[in-house]
Amino acid sequence: MLEWWRKDGFDAVICDGAVRSGKTFAMGVSFFLWAMSRFHRERFGLCAASINGVRRNLLGQVRPVLEGLGFRWEETISRNEVVVRGGGRENVFYLYGGGDEGSYASIQGVTLAGVLLDEAALMPRSFVEQACARCSVRDGRIWFSCNPAGPEHWFYKEWICRAGEKNALYLRFTMEDNPGLPVKVRERYERMFRGSFYRRYVLGEWAAAEGLVYDFFDADQMADVPVGPFARWRVSCDYGTRNPASFGLWGEIDGIWYRVREYYYDAREEGRQKTDGEYVRDLERLAGDREVEMVIVDPSAASFIEALRRDGWTVRKADNRVLEGIRRTAEALKAGKVVICRGCEAAAREFGMYCWEDDGVRDRVRKEFDHAMDDIRYFVMALEFGRGSAARFVERGAF
Repeated sequence: MLEWWRKDGFDAVICDGAVRSGKTFAMGVSFFLWAMSRFHRERFGLCAASINGVRRNLLGQVRPVLEGLGFRWEETISRNEVVVRGGGRENVFYLYGGGDEGSYASIQGVTLAGVLLDEAALMPRSFVEQACARCSVRDGRIWFSCNPAGPEHWFYKEWICRAGEKNALYLRFTMEDNPGLPVKVRERYERMFRGSFYRRYVLGEWAAAEGLVYDFFDADQMADVPVGPFARWRVSCDYGTRNPASFGLWGEIDGIWYRVREYYYDAREEGRQKTDGEYVRDLERLAGDREVEMVIVDPSAASFIEALRRDGWTVRKADNRVLEGIRRTAEALKAGKVVICRGCEAAAREFGMYCWEDDGVRDRVRKEFDHAMDDIRYFVMALEFGRGSAARFVERGAF
């Protein structure tokens, strides 16, 4: 099945396609087999948006397979380094996170025989190009895997549209290429997405985002607040002084989280800004006598976070990755694991107005009608790191 990596004469390998199609696994196993069969005592790069992402999504899948094939594996976490030995050969693999424009500096200066960039379309161009420039060993090769983005994305135009010119082997995966994906799961993904995101995640096409972000949400179908009892409570906050502030109160029953109440304050409309202390009191009134296990807050709201902590609240700074948050929120809503209840009018209103920007180059949402949308996104992103059944519904690497 993975014999294509043996093909010679290519300077690069590019793999894209549908979600859950096995791209990361296939590319990861093939990259290590290629490196260990062609080189001895060389250095290689393993890249993702974060080093934890390399370990979780790539090494976590690949290591058991390699060890089953007889390779020995030694990881030094403090140096972000993996040494693999087998067949009389030994090579070193360095782990790199390429999450922002400054990341390119981390990979400068090293000489590599090959580099694997997992989810290359999520990395800044500066990091990707610096990683490519490090591959200067004879017969070295650059490996890319990614989910499709918009048709104006630089990686699509520079590498995929010019694969022949770049002397790159181009592979496109579909869900059918993943033998471990049950038919029912594939059918669920086909039902889950519409429009441009169906074309991207199910068909594997580079399609432009357009229209409403959550075009499937129907405010008329919002649920009544369950009678309870609720097992746990959390609050999510998008903080604003001149801009609106939006807080959501969430309760969990049997692994499903319900937005049961909300608070929304628009200082411009009301004609008065509130202080951090006033917002803390508003949050207290929203929570009532419920035992809230954590408050998830916009990470830029430093003064409000401090005010909450001084008042005794357990605070978690939100993960503010917008596109990843939108993807996970859409999945959670479609799967019925996050439910917006009647009475949350600010959220319902924004679901009907939260739109993609007509950028033409990259995915970007309009910075309007987004305050309840942001606090909901913060909440969903925090569930990945939660405990118990409430955390498991967010599939790591699902997008």
